[in-house]
Amino acid sequence: MTVQAAIEAKLQAEFSPLVLEVTNESHMHNVPPGSESHFKVVLVSKGFEGVRKVKRHQLVYGVLAEEMAGPIHALALHTYDEVEYQGQAPQSPQCLGGSKADV
Repeated sequence: MTVQAAIEAKLQAEFSPLVLEVTNESHMHNVPPGSESHFKVVLVSKGFEGVRKVKRHQLVYGVLAEEMAGPIHALALHTYDEVEYQGQAPQSPQCLGGSKADV
């Protein structure tokens, strides 16, 4: 199972999301081709109603503890309740680390 598939399965099982988008953004960073180390997650759940953003992130980190201890280097979380979600999350910035900053 890919890292992305594991993330999707665990978040689906734990949060029964209305919207779940897991995007592998590793290609935007200075990593080998085919890497699964940088992800963006958009997660909309009724269970987030009345829960502060920090607590939402802690809940996600708890579910993904195994992946966070291993293959995941960066995880951009965009967590919303049903009312907050407006159909899209912010775009991720381009990485300028490593050799990508060299001209």
